[in-house]
Amino acid sequence: MAKSKYAKLQEKLTIKQKPAWNLFDEKQRKTIFSFCDKYKVFLNTAKTEREAAEGIIAMAKAKGFKDLDSFEKLKPGDLVFYNNKGKSVVLAIIGEDMEFNMTGSHIDCPRLDLKPKPFYEEGNLALLKTHYYGGIKKYHWYDVPLAIHGVVIDKDGKTKEIKIGEAEDDPVFVISDLLPHLGHKMEDKPVREAFEAETLNIIVGNMPIAKDEGVKDKIKLKILSILNEMYGITESDFISAEIEIVPVAKARDLGLDRSMIIGYGQDDRSCAFTTLKALFASENRKKTRIAAFYDKEEIGSVGNTGAASQLVERVVETMIKKVGSKKAVNEVISKSIVLSADVVAALDPTFAQVFEARNSAFIGNGVALEKYTGSGGKYGGSDANAEYVAFIARLLNDKGIQWQSSELGKVDEGGGGTIGYLLAKYGCDVLDVGIPVLGMHSPQEIASKVDIYSAFLTYKAFFEVK
Repeated sequence: MAKSKYAKLQEKLTIKQKPAWNLFDEKQRKTIFSFCDKYKVFLNTAKTEREAAEGIIAMAKAKGFKDLDSFEKLKPGDLVFYNNKGKSVVLAIIGEDMEFNMTGSHIDCPRLDLKPKPFYEEGNLALLKTHYYGGIKKYHWYDVPLAIHGVVIDKDGKTKEIKIGEAEDDPVFVISDLLPHLGHKMEDKPVREAFEAETLNIIVGNMPIAKDEGVKDKIKLKILSILNEMYGITESDFISAEIEIVPVAKARDLGLDRSMIIGYGQDDRSCAFTTLKALFASENRKKTRIAAFYDKEEIGSVGNTGAASQLVERVVETMIKKVGSKKAVNEVISKSIVLSADVVAALDPTFAQVFEARNSAFIGNGVALEKYTGSGGKYGGSDANAEYVAFIARLLNDKGIQWQSSELGKVDEGGGGTIGYLLAKYGCDVLDVGIPVLGMHSPQEIASKVDIYSAFLTYKAFFEVK
């Protein structure tokens, strides 16, 4: 039946959202599934920012990237990486022009950190005190099998890497919850009061070291003796240590159709992985291509490994000098284009009341463009200009990549930010472009495989902009 003129007019003038899966045939869907199998491996082996940085550098080296400091001079086609204290990384492919196309993602995730003096004994248990990192719902972390990851520097200055709970025969750890029989008063409290940060204490032991009545805290001492035997460390070494507590569960396929992935750390390692793979797959001799992987985004991008540091300036300045250019750093950066690659909140039908459906991203509808983040009156967001948003939209349309627009829920429900505004301070154009995620900041986040692959195609197309 022929379309009426009004149906044609509607098709021409209105926005149409449809599942991104419709764009891919059966053979292409197999490619998407294969791509996401590799992504799951990355999630499972990179549960901390240190592990993610190490994995990114290893993959870059396998592609021929070399340490930036190892080059006396740079020329078009050179592949370089910069390792920033083992917690953030910058990769670059040198082009004929120093003006660059850059993506910025982050590789830190919400978690629990051990306090400097975490060990104590009480109620016939050895426990560890924690301080949560980033925005979490504290009740998510009770009764979840947990693993210990991190580094300890011993008295001789040697770094000892700790990872317990990931191997099949490893013990795991847990924060116990209060039984419902005694939890009536807790249930009457607001959630923020019912689950206090100081109750996020991890059970690590129950066996005393000896019967010696002259020894206090025998269970705590047993745990310390095990750690000393394994790593040669003592309780005082934990004052300087970086020990992170993360979920044990591996990333898995979700749904009978295996169309989604559930796993820890998809905010923002989904965008880190897809930008990495897009950089490797891209071709662009004219423009320099940069992928930056930052730490500390979840706590404000602070410190010397976060986006608020001068990491980009340092790397770009070094590259400018090594190609023999006379251009100023600020001039180069201000003429470059950037995507802030971070996940967006997908509309959750179970909690639809906090979303504004007309302006929300839907899981499975492709990569999302988020013109601004922030909260309330756009506070904390960079708010990309119309020309740049339209430019990225045209790019994706021309490449046949399905995209959608996104906003973080209803205006007065809350909000959040990305590293976008920190990159925009250099004067370059920046837009947030990322993957819709359900259950963001929980121990098990959910993303659609088609959105993950659409992000890869998006970032690849962006790297190839001349």
